[in-house]
Amino acid sequence: MPDIVRFSVSLESDLLEQFDRFCLESRFATRSEAIRQLLRERLTAAAVAGDTVEVAASLTVVYDHHKARLTDKMIEIQHAHAELVVSTMHVHLNHDLCMELIALRGPAAEIQALASELSGLKGIHHAKIFLVTAEEGMAGHDGHGHSH
Repeated sequence: MPDIVRFSVSLESDLLEQFDRFCLESRFATRSEAIRQLLRERLTAAAVAGDTVEVAASLTVVYDHHKARLTDKMIEIQHAHAELVVSTMHVHLNHDLCMELIALRGPAAEIQALASELSGLKGIHHAKIFLVTAEEGMAGHDGHGHSH
């Protein structure tokens, strides 16, 4: 585990009040936990903007399964990018809608292109991607320093 380093930050009082409300509403144990989380999110966003970083992602797609050939097109796209698709899970939401949860892993630009390709299909109601990186690199590691 990396060493913990303490540092101070100067903030306007109203900004600190807003931050404390955020910490309370988000149920962070401490301000430090909130700051760590916010830093990780921002650093991930900056790294992903570079497009070459390796990421893991979850893509959630809600769609109308009655739409002609939509599921076939979704499967074709996933097979065309099989090196990125780790796993999928299908959920029936109601009579008309299904949700596909797709676990992805690979270069950020390729993951984002796949997400765009799927979300642009006619009949897709919602598509949301969540990307994460690991500080020491993703390949073969679980973020705890050993491979699986």
